[in-house]
Amino acid sequence: MLKVAIIGCGKIADAHLEEIQRVGDCEVVAACDCEPLMVRQCCDRYHIPHAFRDVRELLDACRPDVVHLTTPPRSHFPIAMQCLASGAHLYIEKPFALNYEETRQLLDCAESKRLKITAGHDLQFSPVARRMRGLIQTGYLGGAPVHMESYYCYELGNPTYARALLANSGHWVRQLPGKLLQNVISHGMARLAEYFEGDDPDVQVCGYVSPMLRSLGEEEIVDELRVMVSEGRQRSAYFTFSSQMQPALNQFRIFGPANGLVLDQDQETLLRLPGRRFKSYAQKFIPPVVTAKECISNVATNLRLLLRREFQPKAGMHWLISSFYNAIANNTPPPIPAREILWTARVMDKIFAQLHRGGDWGELHKIHDEIP
Repeated sequence: MLKVAIIGCGKIADAHLEEIQRVGDCEVVAACDCEPLMVRQCCDRYHIPHAFRDVRELLDACRPDVVHLTTPPRSHFPIAMQCLASGAHLYIEKPFALNYEETRQLLDCAESKRLKITAGHDLQFSPVARRMRGLIQTGYLGGAPVHMESYYCYELGNPTYARALLANSGHWVRQLPGKLLQNVISHGMARLAEYFEGDDPDVQVCGYVSPMLRSLGEEEIVDELRVMVSEGRQRSAYFTFSSQMQPALNQFRIFGPANGLVLDQDQETLLRLPGRRFKSYAQKFIPPVVTAKECISNVATNLRLLLRREFQPKAGMHWLISSFYNAIANNTPPPIPAREILWTARVMDKIFAQLHRGGDWGELHKIHDEIP
């Protein structure tokens, strides 16, 4: 049985603990947070026997096999290094680290100690994302991907978190190199990493503070971002982040030499887009009918998942945690390869570097260059 500890008892920790408790052959033995009330409440809610305020005390007293790290991103690297030094496998909530160099050091350290480590990119393992991956692996695209489009939107107008961020000049999100973007875009960028073969793609960035935030007096929080990523003449991708566009998309589109696929994470739908074109007016009628059938098929699939009680909000997290624990138990590769975690970190570094080099984050920047 794996002994599990969680460090960081904020809101996302609840999601982790609920999914860990659904996994067999493991037990949460300890929780840690610098705020005593937070850790005590967490232990009470999830019947965790040991509460700590100090990471070193937890590691020395409980010797966990696995640690889930759900603290703010600035603390990920030093705490993760302590956990690896103690011999614990690591599940690190996104964003994995502050930059590429920290990411590389963590992955190298885990490899040198023969420990498993993964990033909390759970959206890649939702039921619909796994269906998409299966179709691609069976050759539906007709070859390697030619182009991808990733949309990851975050509505700033409603959530309590967003209001707290805008009102607090000392909020920890403002202290990140990429501010709001760094805390949220890794989910959308990680989708692309899986289908790029090289490690150092070209990146072109356009980012700005939206008129809505400017009207509230905000000058620092970039909440509109457009990125083009390319790999020579082999493949390209667009990434869009927005706090303002409606509908607020959470989609991934991928196109190959023969066909394409559109995944909608919010609707849990996957549409197949046949590349075949019909003659004359048939092109105006047959494709819409095919698309309608695809939509009905998705409704049927989601109903089956619901009836089997597999249609859970955090199904992707459950699958990722289960697969990660299986990799530990069987000494097999973790579900997210280190190369993909590094790729995501490198591209995010390039995005933030280009935004900063533009000088004023509040102005529109479009810089075409390469960053080593």
